[in-house]
Amino acid sequence: MLTIGVVGTGGIASAHLAGYAAFPQQCRVVALHDAVASRAHDTRSAHGLDGADVVGWEELLARQDVDLVSVCTPPSTHRHLTVDLLRSGKNVLVEKPMAPSVADCDAMLAAAHEAGKQLGVVAQNRFRDDLAVVKETIDSGLLGPVAHVRVDSAWWRGTPYYDLDWRGTWRSEGGGPTLNHAIHHVDLLLWMLGAPERVTAVMTNAWHDNSEVEDLSVALLEWERTIATLTASVVHHGEEQAFAVQGRDAAVAQPWSVRAEAAQPNGFPARGGDAGLVASIEQLAADRAPLAHEGHAGQIGDLLAALVQGRAPAITGEDGRRTVEVVTAVYQAAIERRPVDLPLDPASPWYTGEALLARAPRYHEKTRAVASQEGVISLGGSPGPVGPPAPTAPTTTQERTR
Repeated sequence: MLTIGVVGTGGIASAHLAGYAAFPQQCRVVALHDAVASRAHDTRSAHGLDGADVVGWEELLARQDVDLVSVCTPPSTHRHLTVDLLRSGKNVLVEKPMAPSVADCDAMLAAAHEAGKQLGVVAQNRFRDDLAVVKETIDSGLLGPVAHVRVDSAWWRGTPYYDLDWRGTWRSEGGGPTLNHAIHHVDLLLWMLGAPERVTAVMTNAWHDNSEVEDLSVALLEWERTIATLTASVVHHGEEQAFAVQGRDAAVAQPWSVRAEAAQPNGFPARGGDAGLVASIEQLAADRAPLAHEGHAGQIGDLLAALVQGRAPAITGEDGRRTVEVVTAVYQAAIERRPVDLPLDPASPWYTGEALLARAPRYHEKTRAVASQEGVISLGGSPGPVGPPAPTAPTTTQERTR
């Protein structure tokens, strides 16, 4: 049985703990660490983890009975915590985003390689039936070559959201919704289409006056013959998420829909479209076996199995790095007001993160900071069908309350 530790016991830690709890025969949580020890004690009680110890940082590093640690802390802490844990002989699952800079990601990957340990990065939306069916439809070839993908990472957060002490500065949070919300959508785009060649973007802070960082960005991601439009926002009332893929022969989208036009001799669409192709896509979606576990539980289950089987997990540190590289290119393109080619040059100050800290606009001065906040983390948007056959409300991110 694998033994688990958790570092950072704020809101997102609950998703990790629930994920581990889904596999009681494969793992057990033995250690919790938080900079505020009382929070770790509260989490232990709330989750009924009587067998878990609340430990200090050095004690956790020294323990040899911990196989895997979830890092659930703010992004600016990920590099040093992860590197220390890997060097102490532990496998690590780090929350999104992997780190604020590509250089930080590479340091984490190097530590994993040197230690011979696994490093996973949370991208739990790959373990969702509704999004997995989009991936399988693309892979089936039924859509034909993909021309356009429209992605709306549309969220709404009131101004108190950025009152939490680590949010709302480029140094501590690493960015706004482009990094911390749309990171999942970027991962999905890379999973489905591979790495883009070029990025163009604009961004602003529309009305969050206690935040240095953007609250809205719009990016164009370019492949050889494919363009994706990505909106990253915490200003959208209704939080209506969308992931729509337009192929040459048909289109699919979440919330779930299938469309396939057919041409008249003059090239205009024929009434009724290609009903046979629509039926084939709907049948593919209906026939696929549902995932045994979705979200964090799905990814954690895969990682536990990977550790036992001696293989790489489905989502690796390299995957986490690629998403951070694309987000970095979005910020560079928006700030420099020009297209940015990928991959980034390791000699570039954007790779190290120095350019972002030096050149990013400070839209507002952060003047309010609290260590904790009341209230629950509400997720989702307008309810509707997000994958055959059962309707549910789409959710594509989770957040820490720390």
